[in-house]
Amino acid sequence: MRMWIRSVLAVVCVVSLAGPVFAQRPADEDGYEMWLRYREVVDAGRLAAYRGAMRQVVAQGTSPILRSAADELTRGLSGLLGTPVTTATTVGDDGAVVIGTPAGSAAIATLGLDTRLASLGREGFLIDRVPVAGRQAVVIAANDDAGVLYGVFHLLRHLQTQQPLDAIATTSSPKVQIRMANHWDHLNRRGVERGYAGLSLWEWGALPNYRNPRYTDYARFLASLGMNATAINNVNADPRILTDQFLEKVAVLADMFRPWGVRLYLSINFDSPRRIGGLKTADPLDPDVRRWWADQVENVYRYVPDFGGFLVKADSEGQPGPQGYGRTHADGANMLAEALAPHGGIVIWRAFVYNPEQTDRFREAYDEFVPLDGTFRDNVIVQVKNGPIDFQPREPFSPLFGALAKTGTMIELQVTQEYFGFSNHLAYQGPLFVEALQADTYVKGEGSTVAKVVDGTVHGYRLTGMAGVINPGTDRNWTGHPFVQASWYAFGRLAWDHELTAEAIADEWIRMTFSNDARFIEPVKAMMMISREAGVNFRSPIGLTHLYSQGDHYGPAPWTAGLARADWTAVYYHRADAEGIGFDRTATGSDAVAQYREPVARVFRDLALIPDEYLLWFHRVGWDHRMKSGRTLWNELVHKYYEGVDQVRDMQKTWDSIEGLVDDRRFHHVKALLEIQARDAVWWRDACVLYFQTFSQRPIPDAYERPEHPLEYYRGRERVIYFPDTWANQPPPGVPQ
Repeated sequence: MRMWIRSVLAVVCVVSLAGPVFAQRPADEDGYEMWLRYREVVDAGRLAAYRGAMRQVVAQGTSPILRSAADELTRGLSGLLGTPVTTATTVGDDGAVVIGTPAGSAAIATLGLDTRLASLGREGFLIDRVPVAGRQAVVIAANDDAGVLYGVFHLLRHLQTQQPLDAIATTSSPKVQIRMANHWDHLNRRGVERGYAGLSLWEWGALPNYRNPRYTDYARFLASLGMNATAINNVNADPRILTDQFLEKVAVLADMFRPWGVRLYLSINFDSPRRIGGLKTADPLDPDVRRWWADQVENVYRYVPDFGGFLVKADSEGQPGPQGYGRTHADGANMLAEALAPHGGIVIWRAFVYNPEQTDRFREAYDEFVPLDGTFRDNVIVQVKNGPIDFQPREPFSPLFGALAKTGTMIELQVTQEYFGFSNHLAYQGPLFVEALQADTYVKGEGSTVAKVVDGTVHGYRLTGMAGVINPGTDRNWTGHPFVQASWYAFGRLAWDHELTAEAIADEWIRMTFSNDARFIEPVKAMMMISREAGVNFRSPIGLTHLYSQGDHYGPAPWTAGLARADWTAVYYHRADAEGIGFDRTATGSDAVAQYREPVARVFRDLALIPDEYLLWFHRVGWDHRMKSGRTLWNELVHKYYEGVDQVRDMQKTWDSIEGLVDDRRFHHVKALLEIQARDAVWWRDACVLYFQTFSQRPIPDAYERPEHPLEYYRGRERVIYFPDTWANQPPPGVPQ
């Protein structure tokens, strides 16, 4: 027995010296917590430093937002430090985190921070390590409780990403005023247009009685990114949202969002005076219509005293608007703005419009809105999609940015992957968002980026904002694909600070959502950073666009033609024939390029200067046109389609390489989705290459694998239903959102 015991001890000793034989896999997670997981810090040195500096949360004040901030900080620190953190109203010892405003906290008021806070506005914050009441403390201070809340989330992010304690001092304030989530949720059947993560979050049938805790977590996620607004219903709006039946439900959501600094907005139907008001007209200049809207606004504010305002889609894709009465967008927006102004509300009027008589849909928003510049009331802001068509995988920036010198202009970006494979594909949108925001309009010389137009730097707008169309639903992980969370995160971070890089944001998100292990971070970050470009390459390279199947927008259908409107078809955009391919938007075509300022217009119109990725947006060229790579256009097109597939396959290899560094549940979920994405990428590649080959009459170079099926197979495949139609009140097939 003694010899046996010695043998066992010897083995234990060897194993202890050599390290664990089997590394313990991380516990399975379902993704519900997204980037607010608050797991104990694994770096022993960092953990010891954090514990020594942050043992207690001190909050003086009782406002709902300050209470949220204190509770979140206590919750976050307790998880990150692996030990309960106490709360108090006075500093009792070293190691306190003191939060508050000079007006609401005696402890903060004694620190003389007024000068430092003065430049940070209402929502900005500062974090520093200073003595408070003779004790060393971490201070989070702001001019308003909302700023304190954002500072709390910043501190927790600093700890979650395991940054040094001596780098904790910072000041930060948002670049734009309105940082908004746009939902395309319907009122009936809990449908979500372009939603790929389950049913709508809003349980209209259970409201107002049941306050689902998920609503609070939703608001927490928005607040953690500094987002302060949400429009909860589809811009293809149901007029019933303004009835008492729904307003009492809306009021509950507003109550649950308010402690997190999130203000509620509603999308409205312009025809509401007729649809639910009993009037015979919705003419914005009709006195009865104006009176009706004023009464409706009064009623909304009775239910939601801090209501933000209306988001409006009008005269677009069949939605009613002022043009039906011979009026302008400004007439319609100003009528609503007049009703909202006494309450401090605003109108967000979408510029996503296109007229069936227009020869080039690209031109429409610019041509309709520029002549109206200066005619909108000062509580109106125009919301412009990042590109001139419709959230395509790559678009040039909309020429409307910078063109409205007297009208506030906010950008609309899409998080939900309408054109990026729904919740089946990994396509981190951070690079797309940054590409759009950092595009230089040159409207007031070099450096007049879209971001600086949107934040008011260029034209001094009174109202500024950014909106992101998001898709959270009843899926346990909120977004369907785990990595769609990253695009929501990226939008929120950029709405707060558009100078951040997509790579830095990805690094934060990976650390907070998965792991701080460099073996995991670096390969996964590289995978994320290439994922958007891969999606462009296997769908619509070199400036091709709008090649998707109609109705679902999922699979390839470059052959689509003969619909009710030409600009709903693929052939309208690519114009391929035996001579070449592309849409001529130079002076010999629609001259949409003239809507841009110089030198942007010169670059876009000149074949020698235009970047390859925008070539077919602005030029029609022959199949043998020589590209910058030295390849012919046909060979470059084939190369890009195949490169996109290779990039997805590389993403699969990367993800496989990190097995064991992430929990099995999420690992196998993403692995399966990447298999679907690789299958779909081949589908897109083969369908598009074979289709365009019917015009080019040129061979696929020998170096590339052959398509498995003939073109007719792919033309038939689009009829297979991959996603059931669960969207209530959806526009007719072929109508994009």
